[in-house]
Amino acid sequence: MTKKYEKDELKKLAEELLLNRRNGFFQMDDETLKMADDFCEDYKAFLDASKTEREVAVFALRAAEKAGFVPFDPDKKYQPGDKVYYNNRGKAVILAVIGKNGCKNGVRIAAAHIDSPRLDLKPHPLYEKDDIAFLKSHYYGGIKKYQWTAIPLAMHGLVVRKDGVSVEIRIGEEPGEPQFCVTDLLPHLSSEQMEKKLSKAIEGENLNIVSGSRPVRADEGENLVKLNIMKLIHEKYGMTEEDFVSADIEFVPAFKASDIGFDRSLIGAYGHDDRVCAYPALMAALHADTPESTILTVLADKEEIGSDGNTGLNSQFMHYFISDMAQAEGLEPRHVLSMSKCLSTDVTAAYDPNYASAYEPTNSCYINDGIGMSKYTGSRGKSGSSEATAEFVAEIRNVFEQNGVLWQIGELGKVDAGGGGTVALYIANLNVDVLDVGVPVLSMHSPFEVVSKLDVYMTYKGIKAFYEAN
Repeated sequence: MTKKYEKDELKKLAEELLLNRRNGFFQMDDETLKMADDFCEDYKAFLDASKTEREVAVFALRAAEKAGFVPFDPDKKYQPGDKVYYNNRGKAVILAVIGKNGCKNGVRIAAAHIDSPRLDLKPHPLYEKDDIAFLKSHYYGGIKKYQWTAIPLAMHGLVVRKDGVSVEIRIGEEPGEPQFCVTDLLPHLSSEQMEKKLSKAIEGENLNIVSGSRPVRADEGENLVKLNIMKLIHEKYGMTEEDFVSADIEFVPAFKASDIGFDRSLIGAYGHDDRVCAYPALMAALHADTPESTILTVLADKEEIGSDGNTGLNSQFMHYFISDMAQAEGLEPRHVLSMSKCLSTDVTAAYDPNYASAYEPTNSCYINDGIGMSKYTGSRGKSGSSEATAEFVAEIRNVFEQNGVLWQIGELGKVDAGGGGTVALYIANLNVDVLDVGVPVLSMHSPFEVVSKLDVYMTYKGIKAFYEAN
């Protein structure tokens, strides 16, 4: 005979067997919320100071040196507690803290990327058209092009002049500095534009950045506005037009990171993807004592365009670094890699009720429900994904549970809606156990993304707990 449950028995049974999907706010005390808010004040300052991969690398290296990290020497044998870093071309960084057991049982890795969607300059960018000077751009990463018109932009980058001198550029971030923009067509004249698909309404070749409109004073001559702009650039940076060919110049939103909502529970900013995971991973390394196994925080470039290139994780720079550490301890690198474990710390999509049809609510991650885990990423039939094993998911789940880390698990939208990838598959290809974890983001890849302060803090706690686990 089927048992009939009383109300109290039914409640107890549900608590024992069913998943609690209650808003994470109700699972946290006021002290934890205060810690999350405080942690995110420094995170916002980091975002404002670090809008390109080069600037993140500089920030990370300065913070590391202040915390006692020194440049890695592959010929040196390190002792437990030693802290070292590797600077890969100023665009990717590895921080390592040597563990009590060194690399003997593998290393623990948290890998994030520090590049974000943006507008790069073409090799010959400066031109004049009908008395306005523009800079031609080539967009980087997956963007909705229409989102990049009619917003303030700042110019960041590095130029290596013909004389070999390197010049850093950062214009549009400080009060009183000029800013830049891409124009859009006024509604009164845009009936034809409005009939186009969103993907075609703004063409990539029309993402031209306004750079000035006053000519040099002359009775005759061509391209006088362009010449005046180049004159101003030369006066400030010593550049000629040819020097643009040896420059890494990016235009990024000039927005400052700011609290969102009356309750200040959210942060709106450019570049949360993936600096919202890079910063917690960096802090977890800086705050590490002597772990059981050596830990690595890897901050990589190029993820938004496939992780190719010598500063992306589809290259060998992390592999070489681990190999050097292993060989210094008399260990075989492939054995070390095979025993290693990694959290691929990249953002995931937060369920957005304004666009509910793109999500499968039962298997989505939500704002304020903690660090999001993804057993697999990829698109549609899991293409372009590495899938974590049940054993490794269980291990990380238990680490989080034992350390008071609020966590959730979900997918990146509906199965046939699209998808996305991370650096996980490149690290998994080294025979490393990898699981994707990270902060859920609203308006991902837009110029102004939104995250929860609680989720940011839980990502820090989760990475730190992973580093400290036996």
